[in-house]
Amino acid sequence: MAIHAAVLSFGCVSLNYHASGPSRRLFGPSVLRQRKVKAPVFSFPSPASFPRFRLRGKALESNDGALEKEESLVVCFGEMLIDFVPTTSGLSLAESPAFKKAPGGAPANVAVGIARLGGSSAFIGKVGEDEFGYMLADILKENNVNNEGMRFDPGARTALAFVTLRKDGEREFMFYRNPSADMLLQVAELDLDLIKKAKVFHYGSISLITEPCKSAHIAAAKAAKDAGVILSYDPNLRLPLWPSAESAREGILSIWDIADIIKISEEEIRFLTQGEDPYDDSVVRKLYHPNLKLLLVTEGPDGCRYYTKEFNGRVKGLSVDCIDATGAGDAFVAGILSQIAADISLLQNENQLRDALKFANACGALTVTERGAIPALPTREAVLNALFKSLA
Repeated sequence: MAIHAAVLSFGCVSLNYHASGPSRRLFGPSVLRQRKVKAPVFSFPSPASFPRFRLRGKALESNDGALEKEESLVVCFGEMLIDFVPTTSGLSLAESPAFKKAPGGAPANVAVGIARLGGSSAFIGKVGEDEFGYMLADILKENNVNNEGMRFDPGARTALAFVTLRKDGEREFMFYRNPSADMLLQVAELDLDLIKKAKVFHYGSISLITEPCKSAHIAAAKAAKDAGVILSYDPNLRLPLWPSAESAREGILSIWDIADIIKISEEEIRFLTQGEDPYDDSVVRKLYHPNLKLLLVTEGPDGCRYYTKEFNGRVKGLSVDCIDATGAGDAFVAGILSQIAADISLLQNENQLRDALKFANACGALTVTERGAIPALPTREAVLNALFKSLA
């Protein structure tokens, strides 16, 4: 049975994007600039006490010209594509009368989500040298995401995914990648300087399915690890894209032990453990490798669980009316990584971690209230307002 990431990350309870015309240009290192401001870790004072951020990514230089790490840069690696989401829920793809074009792709969603929350982010990946590819590059730029690591392939198209929305807001997918440009990123095309400057390097598993992108993924993660960058992994299982369930399991677990932070869902736990109970802490602990700093398990509207070497617990979610679950798990990841990148010490402080996870849960919940992924990602102000309303 196919398992889909939105179902795995954030379920729903009872519950536009406007792109400028294609810009036929590549965006170089000067696209985005950063003000040296450190975003605060989330807590619960009044919303007015949070400063407004407009962080942009740019390489910082020391007095001798050597590259330095940016204070809170999160570099996201992998696929960026176009989701075509039906305008009417509860119909099959064949029955849907119309579709809304929405930019997506899990790593790109996370990058935009972090920028929307006031953080500093960059995206590394490949799109087609076509109208959709240039549109996606413009979307990153418009959302203050550093896109200097983006590449364009003249011989392959930008990936497309048609999404069926069930009546409960959950999704099924039909992908067009034969091959798509994201699958063709090569090691030589990696912006290693950008990767080494990051505080956090985030990725999924789709980039492990085929070559040459698999080798590029492994090389990028190694460069980040060697540079002391925190590695964040969301398997984001899309079973139909893998040759078999076994190859998916082996591929996902092949890079498991190098990650510092891992986000998984209940269904992904069941898949990786071949049917064991995802609600059993002892089962979850089997997936906790010795060098892991934080393991997160998303539970849809019920919130999430967290596991470190020293402590574990659960943080409740925010109940909302679900329209479309697309991108909810990515919004959650953006929420927690924006906090960790701003202050890594929260990984050792359970109270601070719980506050950060309340914020991340709210990010995921707000995203399901609109159609599409990137169009629905919330701002920091929207998240804070939702949290305060929930406390009223």
